[in-house]
Formats: sequence, C-alpha cells, structure tokens
Amino acid sequence: MTRICIVCEGQTEVEFILRCVTPHLMGYQITAYPSLLRAPSGQHRGGRVTVERLVNFMMHEYHNADRVTSLVDFYGFQDAAGRTRQQLEQAIFDGLVGGKLKADPRYVMPYVQMHEFEALLFSDIEQFQFVLDGWNEKVRTSLAVVKRNFETPEHINNSRETAPSKRILEIFEHRSYNKTEHGPIIAQEIGLPAIRAHCRQFDAWMAALEAWGQPQKLSHEP
Repeated sequence: MTRICIVCEGQTEVEFILRCVTPHLMGYQITAYPSLLRAPSGQHRGGRVTVERLVNFMMHEYHNADRVTSLVDFYGFQDAAGRTRQQLEQAIFDGLVGGKLKADPRYVMPYVQMHEFEALLFSDIEQFQFVLDGWNEKVRTSLAVVKRNFETPEHINNSRETAPSKRILEIFEHRSYNKTEHGPIIAQEIGLPAIRAHCRQFDAWMAALEAWGQPQKLSHEP
C-alpha cells in the first residue's frame, strides 16, 4: 500500500478526505490520510495559509509518508500576491524540491482548490437538502441560479466577498448551514463521480492520486 499524506487547511477538508477520498483510493492500493496544517509548535491549527507555511509543514510530512500532497483553498492564501493557482502550486513545489529538503519531485504534488472547497458542493445542489433546518424551495432556486451563472462549480467566484462559501451562507441567511458539519455530508451524498464530472481541476488531482497507486517503488530512494 502506498501511504499518501494530504495536508489540509481546515477540519472541513479533513472530514471530506476521510469520508470520500480515503475510501475511494483504497481501491488503488493507497492509504490516504489527512493532516491538518499547523505551526511547528503544534498551535494555530488550520487556516493562515502561506506558501512558506505549507512548504515547511509538507516537508515534515514528507518523511512520514510515501507521497505528500495538499488540499487547500485558493482563497486561503495570505500571500497570493496576485499569483494564479498554478503559480502558487509551482511555488510550493519549488520550495519542496529546491529547498533544504530536496524532495524527490515524483513524490510531492501540491494542489490548490479553486476557489475553495465549497465550490465542489455546487456539483449537485439537491444534496443541500441535508441542511435540514434550512432547506426550502427558495434556497434551491437561489443555489440553482448561482450554479447556472458559471461554467463549472470551480468557476464560482467574482471576489472574496462572493466566494462559494459566502454565497452559501447568504443563501441560508447565515443560519442553519455549518461548513464543518454540513460540507462533508453534502459532498459524501453527491459522491466523487458527480463531483469529478463537474470539476475538472479536482478530477485531474484525483486522477494523479490514483496514478500514485500503480505498482512502483515506495521508498524515497532513487
């Protein structure tokens, strides 16, 4: 079994990995497990994402697994400084491969989700019905309008103020919907096949993880 550490920025992503990604990858002879981003002191768990912080934490996890990747939101970066998703991923990759660690490039794969995890939930808006206290026809219609206005769920964005999570909270009038509680449940009910069909970037990441499960050398030795 290939052991893959998936560094996550928050508890919602951790639960999503445990509920959806880990069971799926077992079929590829992969044991995938989440690791919540934190400072070396063990404090400040999750959030406050920077390239440097991710590199440092992924370097630590690199020694504990056969492979290391990430699931962090594009909007979570405090030091994006106008960089694209690809540029942020490259900066993290360069820090891992070209820094003190000198990680083997075959075994590291930073991934940044556009624009944040909640975008994936728009793959099937009907599953928001699991927000039991808030689901109604008005909510369904509002979610459908958001989805219809964008090419794919991963395109849902106009600004930080209209990110997917903020749209969801506004639609539910800042009641009922709880990101950590409902997000992973909704994703699980949607299912990975439907999410992958609607979210091309996420699908490409999953395909790359699956490829790591093919028979190959598991150690970090050349």
